[in-house]
Amino acid sequence: WTYAELWERSVEVARALIAAGVGKDSRVGILMTNRPEYLASVFGIALAGGVTVSLSTFSTPLELEYLMQAGAVSILLYERQVLNKDFGAILGELEPGILTAAPAALASTKFPFLRRVIALDSVTRNASPAAADGAAVEKWTDFLATGSAVGADRVAARAAATHPSDTGAIFFSSGTTALPKGIVHAQRALAIQWWRWPRIMDIDAGRFPVRCWTGNGFFWSGNISMVLGNALTTGGAVVLQPVFQADAALDLMEKERVSFPSVRPHQWARLEASGKWASADLSSLHYVTYGMTLFNHPTVRTDWKMCPAYGTTETLTINTAVEANTPEDEYRGSHGKPLPGNILKIFDPDTGETVPRGQRGEVGIKGPTLMMGYIGKPIEETFDDEGFFCTGDGGYVDDQGRLFWEGRLTEIIKTGGANVSPIEIDAVIATFPGVKITQTVGVPHETLGEMVVSCIVAQEGSTLDAAELTRFVKERLASFKVPRAILFFREDELAVTGSGKVKFRILRDIAAERLAAQSAG
Repeated sequence: WTYAELWERSVEVARALIAAGVGKDSRVGILMTNRPEYLASVFGIALAGGVTVSLSTFSTPLELEYLMQAGAVSILLYERQVLNKDFGAILGELEPGILTAAPAALASTKFPFLRRVIALDSVTRNASPAAADGAAVEKWTDFLATGSAVGADRVAARAAATHPSDTGAIFFSSGTTALPKGIVHAQRALAIQWWRWPRIMDIDAGRFPVRCWTGNGFFWSGNISMVLGNALTTGGAVVLQPVFQADAALDLMEKERVSFPSVRPHQWARLEASGKWASADLSSLHYVTYGMTLFNHPTVRTDWKMCPAYGTTETLTINTAVEANTPEDEYRGSHGKPLPGNILKIFDPDTGETVPRGQRGEVGIKGPTLMMGYIGKPIEETFDDEGFFCTGDGGYVDDQGRLFWEGRLTEIIKTGGANVSPIEIDAVIATFPGVKITQTVGVPHETLGEMVVSCIVAQEGSTLDAAELTRFVKERLASFKVPRAILFFREDELAVTGSGKVKFRILRDIAAERLAAQSAG
């Protein structure tokens, strides 16, 4: 698509949404792989005054049920089949009969706000044929046709009446509770971050135009922020791969002369293991992020260097940053200064008192891209009295105003660029017969950042099998949340607090030592 076509398709989506009754703050769910219609939907929803609810295609049926309920989705735009997942069949299983009613009579008790369901054909390879649609499911082309009577002037009026501070998008991220957190962002958060990225990445669009490839879903806030920001705000191009497949990714990078690959650290290893790795012409790559694997490729010649940044899903990615290509002796291991409009404070997590520069504490942040709040959580339980979001991360600020991030004070695991809640995983494992105690930790990993490892104590007289446990979890959680290793312990091997809680950091170190010993042996 050209930029003009993206605009036309976005207006077409907006017209259909307006005809469907979408008003300001109406929540429209997108459950798709990377495809042009995803982008047209994001912009079309905004033009109509609605709110994008980003739904992960990794979701299991139970996870999808929760996301749609928490997101209060009123219109669902979904891809029928993603690899081996038939989302139409999954919706029908979640609430039998929901898709067989006439469209005008769609009335769901499990999804009480849902009024329209629109399906697109799959674009993923190796997808098995989807089951037949129910009567309530509208085809994408038919849905778009319903907006033909809505004039472009109405779309323009909607856009003009939508303000930067209005709700724009909802993303979900694992938190310290067993369920994903619904993070609500204003329209301005996306727009500001999209325009910030090229400056932070030191984009030289004249010499090295951005042709950004991604095989990661746009339901990740970091992916849609970085990819669209660097490409579309510099007049560049986005090269979409529906799902990550190493051979196809290398073909696309070569054929489309990609200059900016958006790859998660663990995916570099899969690219390098591909049979096409050695013969691929990757000489067009310039803006290489995350990891050194690509620099081993004989055709890659770039002097561009990514520098550290700090951010969270709650700030829609970057909050502080060091501009790319900055010499290391200028930022001295820091994560940079707050971006324009952002404010940091470091405080004592026990007293809440702000600490002097140079003293360690918890990181508090606020600014124009900070979330509006969490779904279902009061403002007073989300921000402190000064309006700061308390991140649970530790660090300090030096006399130059640079943030030195030192890791999380909480127990969240960051694996392959995704945040994973140990509590969510342990809640599933605890239901497996024979499990007495379960504590999941993140163990340092070369490519993933952290590897999800579950440490388990069996009930007396029970014998547990790691492979069976893994299959059990895989049926209930998205793939990136499934433990890559399961370790069994005696109860007396676990260090516990006075209240009986397993000491997380000590167990993490023990798990790392045991895995290292297993590898060495």
